[in-house]
Amino acid sequence: MTRKIIIDCDPGIDDAVAIAMALFDPRLEVLAITAAAGTVEASQATTNVTGIVGKLDPPRYPRIGKATAADNPPVVDDNVLHGNDGLGGCNFEPSGRQHQTPSEKVISELVHQNPNSVTLVCLGPLTNLARLCRRDPTAIPLINNLVISGGSVSHPGNASPTAESNMFYDPQSADQIFDSATTKSLVPLDVTDQVQFGVELLEKLPSRFTRAGSFLHKIMPFAFRMAHRHLGRELISLYDPTTLMAVLEPDLFQWSSMRGKVEQRGSLTRGVTVFDQRLRPEWPVNMEVATNVDASEVQAAIIRSLRYAGQES
Repeated sequence: MTRKIIIDCDPGIDDAVAIAMALFDPRLEVLAITAAAGTVEASQATTNVTGIVGKLDPPRYPRIGKATAADNPPVVDDNVLHGNDGLGGCNFEPSGRQHQTPSEKVISELVHQNPNSVTLVCLGPLTNLARLCRRDPTAIPLINNLVISGGSVSHPGNASPTAESNMFYDPQSADQIFDSATTKSLVPLDVTDQVQFGVELLEKLPSRFTRAGSFLHKIMPFAFRMAHRHLGRELISLYDPTTLMAVLEPDLFQWSSMRGKVEQRGSLTRGVTVFDQRLRPEWPVNMEVATNVDASEVQAAIIRSLRYAGQES
């Protein structure tokens, strides 16, 4: 039995890799890919989602949701790691469709059509989900599970010294979702940064003569070059593919019930995920958090998934 999912994302190279995995995985039915501003601004995020799906040309096309700008975005520049377009210079043309549906409306329609059977895989800022809470609160209890890529328990930040990028970009929305009456699983930097790949990954990608392989061979070398040039790292972490594997193979992860909130303000603390880990916690449990991972098994599973995408494209 396939699992119905919606991918909410801000592509981003690692988002794109996760999309390539999901669209060809026989265990998943990708109902929609909804764009969010984050790594790139809203119109570019929508263009990237549309371009990725068109490039991969999967056997079943998902619905696409249009991103709209967050209410209070920070001034951030991810171009050094992802390129001006967020995808290492793919430079997809904007869609010619004039009436694209906003992401939160796509999510609302699909969870009402498939009550209690949709897993929402959140790979970017949680802007669309917070808007859904405000505009259609009846949809929230109909979501089977939220699986969120982001935050950290004790790991340093990657958008600031203390905050992970998805939480940093829209902390108000993140805190609203943390506080919402949904079943949530958080896959934080503490775990996703354990799943690292060296440049030998390029030799294990699908053939360039497949649709998936052609796309991956375009974006992945760029990711390695930028990590080396700007971070001094020979390894890259694939945060969002790791989060997708938490959906597909949760037994490869260790999970703990935790009590989390997101700091919304502060020049040093914007977007910090705070967990009540006192001996006698006072906050209610509101999510399960991945605390450890079998990194080698997840690495192998990601490579298998990418190669399968090549076989099917």
